[in-house]
Amino acid sequence: PIPGQPPGRGPRLCLTGTRRQVTAEQLRTQGNALFQAGDHGAALAAYTEALSLSCPAAERAVLHRNRAACYLKLEDYAKAEADATKAIEADNGDVKALFRRSQALQQLGRLDQAVSDLQRCVTLEPRNKAFQEALRTLGSSMHEKMKTMSCTDSKVEQMFQILLDPEEKDVDKKQKAVQNLIVLAREEAGAEKIFQSDGVRLLTQLLDTAKADLMLAALRTLVGLCSGHRSRTMAILAELGAPRLSAVLGVEHEQVSLAACNLLHVMFDSLKEGLQKDFRGKEDAVVLDSSRDLKLLIKHLLELLALEGASAHGRDNALNLLIKVVPRKSPKETNNSMSLWVIDQGLKKILEVGSSVCGSPGSLPVTENSRMSASVLLSKLYEDLKCDTERENFHHLCEDYVRSWFEGHELPGKLRAIQTVSCLLQGPSDAGNRVLELEGIMDSMLSLCASVCEAHQLVAVEALIHAADKAKRASFITANGVSLLKEIYKHSERDSIRIRALVGLCKLGSAGGTDFSMKQFAEGSTMKLAKQCRKWLCNEAIDTGTRRWAVEGLAYLTFDADVKEEFVEDKAAMQAMFHLAKSEDRSVLYAVASTLVNCTNSYDHEEPDPQMLELAKYAKQHIPEQHPKDKPEFVKRRVRKLLTAGVVSALTCMVKSENPALTNSCRELISRVFLALVEEAEDRGGVVAQGGGKALIPLSLEGTEVGQTKAAQALAKITITSNPEMAFPGERIYEVVRPLVSLLHLQRTGLENFEGLMALTNLAGISERLRQKILKERAVPMIEGYMFEEHELIRLAATECMCNMAMSKEVQELFLAEGSDRLKLMVLYSGEEDEKLRRAASGTLAMLTALHPPICKRIPQVTVHWLEILQALLLSPSAELQHRGAVVVMNMMAAAREVAEQLIASEMLEILSVLAKDKDKP
Repeated sequence: PIPGQPPGRGPRLCLTGTRRQVTAEQLRTQGNALFQAGDHGAALAAYTEALSLSCPAAERAVLHRNRAACYLKLEDYAKAEADATKAIEADNGDVKALFRRSQALQQLGRLDQAVSDLQRCVTLEPRNKAFQEALRTLGSSMHEKMKTMSCTDSKVEQMFQILLDPEEKDVDKKQKAVQNLIVLAREEAGAEKIFQSDGVRLLTQLLDTAKADLMLAALRTLVGLCSGHRSRTMAILAELGAPRLSAVLGVEHEQVSLAACNLLHVMFDSLKEGLQKDFRGKEDAVVLDSSRDLKLLIKHLLELLALEGASAHGRDNALNLLIKVVPRKSPKETNNSMSLWVIDQGLKKILEVGSSVCGSPGSLPVTENSRMSASVLLSKLYEDLKCDTERENFHHLCEDYVRSWFEGHELPGKLRAIQTVSCLLQGPSDAGNRVLELEGIMDSMLSLCASVCEAHQLVAVEALIHAADKAKRASFITANGVSLLKEIYKHSERDSIRIRALVGLCKLGSAGGTDFSMKQFAEGSTMKLAKQCRKWLCNEAIDTGTRRWAVEGLAYLTFDADVKEEFVEDKAAMQAMFHLAKSEDRSVLYAVASTLVNCTNSYDHEEPDPQMLELAKYAKQHIPEQHPKDKPEFVKRRVRKLLTAGVVSALTCMVKSENPALTNSCRELISRVFLALVEEAEDRGGVVAQGGGKALIPLSLEGTEVGQTKAAQALAKITITSNPEMAFPGERIYEVVRPLVSLLHLQRTGLENFEGLMALTNLAGISERLRQKILKERAVPMIEGYMFEEHELIRLAATECMCNMAMSKEVQELFLAEGSDRLKLMVLYSGEEDEKLRRAASGTLAMLTALHPPICKRIPQVTVHWLEILQALLLSPSAELQHRGAVVVMNMMAAAREVAEQLIASEMLEILSVLAKDKDKP
């Protein structure tokens, strides 16, 4: 171990600030050593640094060739090809560079060029069997491709003839032609054939028939043609035209609209990501600018939002697409110009959807999910802004829009303005708070709450409820709105109004959160409100949109532990809530997830410092108190009841939702609930059986950092105690590796590190392919780092994980790397006092010496104490340690004469003779 070295930070080549001291040749040598050690990222950095220095042309060619090898290992094939080409330009007889370029071209799908490079390699080195074998394999791939292409020629023409023939009445024949066309488009050879055979014009004809089945066939075929192929996508977009695609998205037929949405999403991805699977000659030499096409598509989507003739679900699909494609995927991307452009061109169009009042004259047709989708899009656009000037512009546009409706439009205009405020409060709440402060808005909201018209009252009460969420307005609403809400709740004859008033009261009543001493309402009032919420929730005669508000109420009331206890005792209420979570109204997701987080106590809560508590008492400050029914034994019982009621199937349905209502914060809440559900080992099998394991994988790969970590920890717990091959069957087991590796990062807690290591140990023991996946995720340096950890359990888990990883040849090579202390550490740990650590370390040595004999010669060189450590293993009272020691000694005896002589010259022969006679340990 290096003194003062933090865990997970192995020695690295220092590349910054060394240009004057280090030569290109030294950097190349160090890069070679790093490459041999398997650290391809660091080797790449070394070669890149060397290329930035002045050096002879021949040296630069070697560096480009070496860098190409790094890019191949890192699977960046375009860069590998570029670097290999530079090396070949310097020396066209460089067989290594030619071979590397052929490998890169093969992965890029340009097989004809790859063959040309391999033929040149064989010409230069005719006796090289590796080149001959590679050429033979590639030749057969080319032959298969040509065969496939010729077969598809006649098929494509035949299928279009059947579909476009008005005289063709055979439905089965048409259905078969549709399926064949879609399947063919999924294969690159088939997609290219359709494209080259005037397929886009024929598919346009299918779209123009206005027959749903033919339109679906055309849209699904176009998805195959556009997937991962920018140039083809641009050509298809030019032929079809953005207005036609936008019109198809807005049709009344729900499936056709959804298929158009899917096609547009694929087009956006292809236009953004560029060439991935192109097979068309030298096309990569042409620079294709797709930004104009992207803006054109987005412009038409924004126009569709405010188009009166567009269907409600078409409008929803357009919103969903904008949510996915406009904002930056990561704050690391610096360019937010697309979001700024959408705000300038389309913010008012998005607010048109958000301000729609169902049944009001002039309002757009919308679904129950439309306003929530508009709120999510507005929120994402606002989060994508980088400076105060951009945010101020957003606020001004929102304020101008609200004023335009509020002033001079009488009552319908005031309703639209208040509905807009409601939409903003659910999305970018800063903007919502700003418009709430506009003159007359709050007063109009309160006066409309008392309206005799149900539709008007609904709009005003909902806006008041959303405003009560915001601390800035809560005190004003508590003073002015509570009595009004109580009046509405007690005297309104309409359940739809009463339930919303009740939620407003619930929100204001739960201001103390989980603090038992901060009760807002009189004793028993909270329980009465919760009872009424459960009653409405179970009443199937009430429409789904209204029952959703009952869950909203429970999301606030379940801060109270008495309410949680009563809720989990009411099986009908739990199942009614789970049924709502699976319904088409996705705006209920957040409320369901919040209620479950409260019931399982899976929110963050820190134990207060005892000294700070004493100080707070002395200063007469308020001290939060835990409810007696929030103690671990109560929580455990509530989790069991939720599991029995079917919470896992509800959660898995919620995760499958493609709706914008499944926001990152909603995903985080679901991850928290899952982590609470798998806390007890005996519950994990049931969670997996109901689809929990499958649902956790997407949760661990996208969302907030906290949400991803919670989901990854839940996956780790399942992997530790279950058979991973049964918990994650098929290819799914490989998807679990990345989330588990994320638990090893230094910012994670010790428990998360420990559980991540334990889970990876189980996976590493299953197959070489899994070990390769762990290597590819660059987990080995982190595992090594934790072998230096002070905490004995983490150190042990890391050593056990390394023991299983040592079955991989790449890891075995690391133990022989120059300047590495890996082998020394394993030998020294085999002599530690901690028996479990000795068992893991000596097990690793037994494996390494058996699988990689050169390690046997190195053991005597790493420490002078090697003999006494091996003797101590053989003399241990533990049969397991003796067995491991005997295997190591046997392997070392067989490996090299000089090592065998050293062993026999010691007391080893005498110890072995005694052990050989022990009949109790066969």
